[in-house]
Amino acid sequence: MGGLKAAAAAAKDADTSAAYEYCLQLARERFRSFPVGLRFMAGSTRRHVAALYAFIRIADDFADEPEFEGSRVQRLEDWGRQFWDLGQAPPQHPVFLALGRTLSELSLPREPFAQILSAFQQDCAKTRYETEAELLDYCRRAAEPVGRLVLMIHGYRDEELFKLSDKMCAALQLASLLQDLGCDLRRDRLYIPQEDLKAFSYTEADLRMGVVNERYRDLIKTQWKRARALFEEGRDLPKRLSWPLNWEVRLAWLGGMELLRKVHKLGYDVLSRRASISAWDWTGLVLKALAKR
Repeated sequence: MGGLKAAAAAAKDADTSAAYEYCLQLARERFRSFPVGLRFMAGSTRRHVAALYAFIRIADDFADEPEFEGSRVQRLEDWGRQFWDLGQAPPQHPVFLALGRTLSELSLPREPFAQILSAFQQDCAKTRYETEAELLDYCRRAAEPVGRLVLMIHGYRDEELFKLSDKMCAALQLASLLQDLGCDLRRDRLYIPQEDLKAFSYTEADLRMGVVNERYRDLIKTQWKRARALFEEGRDLPKRLSWPLNWEVRLAWLGGMELLRKVHKLGYDVLSRRASISAWDWTGLVLKALAKR
């Protein structure tokens, strides 16, 4: 009997290893800077982070990709059900086989995952935000839990670090929303608070017509300043972390700031042209982040 149990355990471990490899491959294919960070992570940390990113990537696809139009809500609900079934029923997807092991090994809380899912579900139901507070609440669930989970995977459970991470992750989310303004508008989503539109006497109709005037530039500059302020509030996070996470977080911070620089360089006109960071830009950022190790 002992031999059979050992064989069963070995088979389960093999399945879990394959599940982690699935997550790693997905991360390599879908996250621009992730493969760079992979080289510096310890093997166990690498697979745990990959499981987290794969969970997020697939949920994000359900919320955004055209192929899931008409089934977004159902797919996200099923994704959430599979998550909450971990530990209660055998996982049916490799992401959950890997994630289940990660949750167990690291004693990660489930609430951050629930917050992330709630943000994706909100994307399917809420397409406008009345106030800055509403928008930041969205960021609180869409981005901040990711940073906290990455810190926990690396062994950090310090509330002060969590607060710095929250600022940085919210800033990254706001910068990404600026970058994707045109794309989101085509999906009938607008992440500029209605109160800001009113403050600058600029309308959604103006946005849809691509009206770029001083009112538009002032409106976008306000969003830009909001993100920039949060980046500044979170800039000390890398200094409080050990290698290699300090480098990875510094690279993310530099990437976010570079994106804002690109938006500024465009004269805040992110309607006519999408701000983007090239592979060459990323190479420079990687070297800059390493230089500050």
